[in-house]
Amino acid sequence: MRIFTGLQPSGDLHIGNYFGAIAPMMKRQNDNEMIMFIANYHAMTSILKDKKTASNFKDNINKAAAAFLALGLNPNKSIFYLQSDVKEVLELYWILSQFTPMGLLERAHSYKDKIAKGLSANHGLFSYPVLMAADILLFDAPLVPVGKDQIQHLEITRDIAIKFNNEFGNVFTIPEALVDENTQTIVGTDGAKMSKSYGNTIDIFTSYKQLKKQVNKIVSDSTPIEEPKDWKNCNIYKIAELFLDENGLASLRARYEKGGEGYGHFKLYLCDVIWEYFDKARSEYERLLQGKEIADILNDGAKKASILAQNKMQQVYKALSL
Repeated sequence: MRIFTGLQPSGDLHIGNYFGAIAPMMKRQNDNEMIMFIANYHAMTSILKDKKTASNFKDNINKAAAAFLALGLNPNKSIFYLQSDVKEVLELYWILSQFTPMGLLERAHSYKDKIAKGLSANHGLFSYPVLMAADILLFDAPLVPVGKDQIQHLEITRDIAIKFNNEFGNVFTIPEALVDENTQTIVGTDGAKMSKSYGNTIDIFTSYKQLKKQVNKIVSDSTPIEEPKDWKNCNIYKIAELFLDENGLASLRARYEKGGEGYGHFKLYLCDVIWEYFDKARSEYERLLQGKEIADILNDGAKKASILAQNKMQQVYKALSL
């Protein structure tokens, strides 16, 4: 089964990115045909907002690629490329724009939310779902892993594809959302969904000092040290669940219920668990950033992706008599 997904190079990856999207991808690549890309065109809607963020753009792309590879992406099993290296996506984006009603985009929740948070109301942000549709439809992927906040965008992709197919024949595969109900929302340090925009993340590739600082920000209650703690509603425990097996969780629950330890002890324990969990990935990430291997892998992936994209565009040309 072909599965298609991408991730924006919008800064350092956090554990919400990993457990919500990256880890499920890596598991699926063993039994499916995975196509994964770095969505640098999409990232322009936020990264190019000023000169300072724009200057870090290329660095962020390299970091995103290194992170994917360090966390388990196998370029020999999956097609991995940079979005801007497959030019057909912009051509299809423009063609699909002719089949996208204004009202469909005006109803997009993500656009309204981003405007409310201060992003400029420009065409790129408004037409973001059409570019996403082009990414997906170019590769005939029947399954697309999405977070809860991206489901509407995939529905827009389906609407556009159905409209095109109704007029010109079955050119595009109609994609289905692949949502992991267990990991679609990862709790942040404040108890809300983990997100860079909320400032509540715990980063993967950071120093131990910075990791400890982020973990210490996890919100907890004021239960005295000597008393038992409520692990069921504790943000520290909820994050620990992502990393520990059942034996580890049982041991942690016993510590909560026994009393005699404060939340500071549990935060320090969690910090060490996270640091050890990503130890090998962190070493590989640092190695990749120091060499030229990333460029070679992305170039090879772009060549493979371009062959598929060109074949699809030939079908589109024929349907439209171009």
